[in-house]
Amino acid sequence: MRLRRAGVVLASVQGRSAGEIAVMFAASEGYMREVIHAFNEQGFAALSPKWRGGRPAKFGPAARDQICRIAACKPTELGLPFTTWSLTKLVDYLAEHAWIKVSTETVRQILRKAGVSWQATKTWKASKDPDFVAKKNRILDLYDHPPPMDG
Repeated sequence: MRLRRAGVVLASVQGRSAGEIAVMFAASEGYMREVIHAFNEQGFAALSPKWRGGRPAKFGPAARDQICRIAACKPTELGLPFTTWSLTKLVDYLAEHAWIKVSTETVRQILRKAGVSWQATKTWKASKDPDFVAKKNRILDLYDHPPPMDG
């Protein structure tokens, strides 16, 4: 794209008309004039197109915040019969209770961008054995001081 714009400017400097340049580059005269006028106003910065990229966001900041707030809650706090979210369950909840119709992929992207994890964290389950500490210390001591091997 940059090379094409530079070619348009070069052809203009060589004295060619916008119509002639349009034929050379298989584009409209209007586009040729836009490139030439932009170069005259901005200089070499006009050679690099300013891509805006993609279509506009479908959900505004308020909806994104609400999605993140709900995802950060435990489902049981909202009266649901499960302890962790899946993206599908979260999307269903958003549609039914927050009136936000959204795809699982969009929810995943919103949560990732906001740094919100919808997945359960792994936890350590402590033993309920009253002698656990003594047994653990005995095993760790055996690692540090193994008994002599009879051979």
